Amino acid sequence: MTRPLIGITTSDYKSRIAWWFDWFAVWRHGGRPLRLSPSRPLPQALDGLIIGGGDDIQAHLYGGEVQLDVRLDPQRDELELELMERFIPQGKPVLGICRGAQMLNVHLGGTLDPDIYTTHEGLKRRRTVLPRKTVDIVADSQLHRILKVSWCRINSLHHQAVQEAGRGIEIVARDRDGLVQGIESRNHEFLIGVQWHPEWLVFNRPQQRLVRALVEAARRTMPPA
Repeated sequence: MTRPLIGITTSDYKSRIAWWFDWFAVWRHGGRPLRLSPSRPLPQALDGLIIGGGDDIQAHLYGGEVQLDVRLDPQRDELELELMERFIPQGKPVLGICRGAQMLNVHLGGTLDPDIYTTHEGLKRRRTVLPRKTVDIVADSQLHRILKVSWCRINSLHHQAVQEAGRGIEIVARDRDGLVQGIESRNHEFLIGVQWHPEWLVFNRPQQRLVRALVEAARRTMPPA
């Protein structure tokens, strides 16, 4: 069976270990992962797209205030916006991971909370690849149907979050602090963003169902052989 080509956006400086987790998450579920970064040529075609985690998004893209002491990657912002502009209208499935969920929302006109630790007084700082945070998922949402759970434990590596939802976007998961953790589009067959990193949770069945669902959706968009 031909593997669907899944583009995965990264920075030019992502570590080899982190990329290996991205690669493995897609490969184990039948996809053909392709690394996309500002220094690499854009592909002519993709069957699916993952907007990956990474640095903060430029504040002017969502009408926010510039934050000091944050890392930005403007070239990557431009790359991801161009990829979404090309492939979302084609009906290609898109999964946003962490920063990627935020970028999906920004692309559709939404806004971000620029720093959850300054806007939410007393919020406990959690930064770990281990599943230490609890998320509740909206019943009968697409994310709920894919994960097959009403709540789950997730990792947390972010200090920004989705604030106002973009066009056609529904908020479908929040953590116990009330922060947005999952979004999905009402207007697309598969356009989902999660604030956590499922690729790091290699033994967690619900999280692996999410990556598998993306690959299966991508296979459905492949042109006939």
